[in-house]
Amino acid sequence: MSSYSVTEPSARQKWFAGILVVLYSVITLLPLLWIIATGFKSPADAISYPPKLVFQPTMEGYVNLFTTRTRVPEDQLRALGKPTTWYDKLVRKDGLIITGASRFAQRFYNSVIIGFGSTVLCIVLGTTAAYAFSRFKVPLKDDLLFFILSTRMMPPIAVAIPIFLMFRSLGLSDTHAGMILLYTAVNLSLSVWLLKGFIDEIPIEYEEAALIDGYTRFQAFYKVVLPQAVTGIASTAIFCLIFAWNEYAFAVLLTSGNAQTAPPFIPTIIGVSGQDWPAVAAGATIFLVPVMVFTILLRKHLLRGITFGAVRK
Repeated sequence: MSSYSVTEPSARQKWFAGILVVLYSVITLLPLLWIIATGFKSPADAISYPPKLVFQPTMEGYVNLFTTRTRVPEDQLRALGKPTTWYDKLVRKDGLIITGASRFAQRFYNSVIIGFGSTVLCIVLGTTAAYAFSRFKVPLKDDLLFFILSTRMMPPIAVAIPIFLMFRSLGLSDTHAGMILLYTAVNLSLSVWLLKGFIDEIPIEYEEAALIDGYTRFQAFYKVVLPQAVTGIASTAIFCLIFAWNEYAFAVLLTSGNAQTAPPFIPTIIGVSGQDWPAVAAGATIFLVPVMVFTILLRKHLLRGITFGAVRK
């Protein structure tokens, strides 16, 4: 019988590993931090060269993101009197007045409805399909699983035109229902494959014991399998939401107004003198928040707290 011992890393090795982790974190977070900082710059500071690391923070980018503005003559500006709010004061200094709300809030709302709606559908359909593939004898199971996976092999542009024509014929263009169904169809293959792997690792003896105790098949699935598959469901939901949340190609082609999401809208934000980069950065920063919050809320489920692959005595 052979034995081996695991040596504890030395202090120098730990220090070197810590430096590598910190360096990787800085490199990874630097673009995100730059975007967040740009949202608090003035338009002049945002395009200055060399780039400014020290600048006077302003909320101008966020005001421009949520409002539409127009330039008025100086005498008309004086006739309006003193600004009554901080954001009015902010735009008045540039000779502008706020004429209304922008479309960003509606586009952000569309992203929430479509992104989370398609994620819920993917989880419901993916969990039931994965359970069927894992527990039942499905004819041509391997071929069906490969076909499901192959739907992710095609680039979106390859099927964009047929989908556009089909949606136009069915009246689904520029609708929430159409985009939810499309993103669900695209993400379902990923959902089935990920969840099948987790359900395969749940011992079938748990369900057999539940069935012997008088549970129906659905009760065994709901009360035995689902609680142990929470880790897989959480991770799958995060991946599905990230895809639906960030998807750009289909959103540009199939939406224009009613159901347009934030990704196609944010790059089109134009200020009074061209591209408004602080407003674009502010929109990108706000757009990151829901996915970040969703991931943080599910983070405890991403750590596998259950030992799979063995029957507990």
